[in-house]
Amino acid sequence: MSQSDSQTRIRTEWIEITAEDGQTFKAYQALPHKGKGPGILLIQEIFGVNGHIRGVAEQYALDGYSVIAPDIFWREAPGVELGYEGEDWKAAAAHKNALDYPTAISDLRAAVKAFRASPVCDGPVASVGYCMGGVLSYLSGLDAGVDAAICYYAGGLTEYLDRADALKVPTQFHFGAEDDHIPLEHVERTRAAFEGRSDVEVHLYGGAEHGFNCWARASYNQHASALAHGRTLTFLATHAQ
Repeated sequence: MSQSDSQTRIRTEWIEITAEDGQTFKAYQALPHKGKGPGILLIQEIFGVNGHIRGVAEQYALDGYSVIAPDIFWREAPGVELGYEGEDWKAAAAHKNALDYPTAISDLRAAVKAFRASPVCDGPVASVGYCMGGVLSYLSGLDAGVDAAICYYAGGLTEYLDRADALKVPTQFHFGAEDDHIPLEHVERTRAAFEGRSDVEVHLYGGAEHGFNCWARASYNQHASALAHGRTLTFLATHAQ
């Protein structure tokens, strides 16, 4: 069911996307006031398309982008929404560990194709992902057909840096200097993998922990989040507008 905020004039609803194998899955869609704009493929953390991810989709819709946030876990746990502590954290980790990344990229590729064919998307499509979604955003830049990729605290990214030379789209990385999931050595390996690429940015935020962009988590860092969001918008305006 579509909802519209009379003040912000953004419109939100759950839509259905047909996967490459013919099955269907849901994605949360948030549209700007004019009903269309350049596209953002928003890729969730391990906690599902929960209230925070929906809020991020709406944030980018307020910035003038058409946004879809596909349900990445739909094949095993459709519609799952989890919190950040205790049993929810354990369940989220289990879903992530069970995820087949090539299949997830296939689903994201189908989402990009459907997005481009929709009248709500009237420009390039960039992927923006967080945590697990940050890795999937990078892989989307390689294999899902996006025009640019933005990756926040992408834990496990170094497993895929052997494909760095194959990445042909502008890409931006955001890391927290105090992230206990991502060693600083991994940040430096990411810098080194793209050395000399003027269209690849690697940003490191002092004092920021894993999940610094998520206002629902204890690790939220307002300064780093605001700075990263501004850099993301500048990057999108430069490379995906």
